[in-house]
Amino acid sequence: MSVADAVRAAAERLAATSDTARLDAELLMAHTLGVSRSDMLLRHMRELEPAGFEGLVARRAAREPVAYIVGHQEFFGLDFTVTPDTLIPRGDSETIVQAALDTARPDARVLDMGTGSGALLLAFLDRRPGSSGIGIDACAAALDVAANNCERLGLAGRARFLEASWLEDGWSNDLGRFDLVLCNPPYVEADAELEPDVRAYEPASALFAGPEGLDAYRAIVPQLGKLLLPDSAAVLEIGARQEEAVSAIARESGFSVKLKRDLAGRPRALILT
Repeated sequence: MSVADAVRAAAERLAATSDTARLDAELLMAHTLGVSRSDMLLRHMRELEPAGFEGLVARRAAREPVAYIVGHQEFFGLDFTVTPDTLIPRGDSETIVQAALDTARPDARVLDMGTGSGALLLAFLDRRPGSSGIGIDACAAALDVAANNCERLGLAGRARFLEASWLEDGWSNDLGRFDLVLCNPPYVEADAELEPDVRAYEPASALFAGPEGLDAYRAIVPQLGKLLLPDSAAVLEIGARQEEAVSAIARESGFSVKLKRDLAGRPRALILT
């Protein structure tokens, strides 16, 4: 079977479980061939199907995310390594980075709370050469992924990654203060209905935050006052129905709040000053 025929057959198979079946098939084939998707489409469609492709399609048919199968995901124009120890960076979260770029000073010192793959921090630093930052996470394996991404993206020396949990007393004692805090915390309700791609594969500790999805905000927001310098800001990702609840938590801690919507018009980021 040719590459073109194999991709077509895989897309038909995946259509029952994926809204992006054709794209999934093309990405998996390109990964199997060891080339980019565009290069595959231009130069390799008449070649014979490579060994191993069918196994990757079977994994995707079982709802494993493509990003975990191929080991990387594009975010804010950069390519990030991802593993099941980290959330997969999503286009919606680019709103957080853009809000930060619109808000923070060019030479900002940045803290990324719950850094995962490092996507938020590293995307910001890539666009702000005068800035530096720290990413914290409670998962040591995630920090290894973030450090690897930092090195691959040529940002070593401008970012460091530390194992820390905002739930533990004294976790920030030696960090100093920051011009910008970024955070995409867990914010999914414990009983929320999620696609199997997410619930079965992405790390639960980075998804769920109590019955209302607000536990992380209640822990994080009251600590921001001692983390932020004067005239600085925090940018928090929120769920589409959490604007009012998280804004109330922020105002109780003395912050002014500004909403930033994503490209679909949904509430996505709160800027706290």
